[in-house]
Amino acid sequence: MMILHSGNARSTIREAIEIYKDGSFEEFEHLLSDARAQLQEAHQVHFGQVQKEANGEPTTLSLLLLHAEDHLMSTQTMLDLTSGLIELMEHKFSKK
Repeated sequence: MMILHSGNARSTIREAIEIYKDGSFEEFEHLLSDARAQLQEAHQVHFGQVQKEANGEPTTLSLLLLHAEDHLMSTQTMLDLTSGLIELMEHKFSKK
């Protein structure tokens, strides 16, 4: 589920970037909001796993779990960078 939700978020972020290039800023914001919601779902799944382990239920470390965590964190980074770059561009162009 972490891979599913973070994968959906990643695809939505890429779509939002393309929409932004076309000048559809309102749709861009809507898509970025959707991506944040998908990423939040992935974080909730991850948090559930962490809580289980914190409560004494052992977690089996697997390649799939490592891949899911990597996918989650790289998508979060992608979202943070996209948001930051858009803010930077808007700030720069609002001064002209």
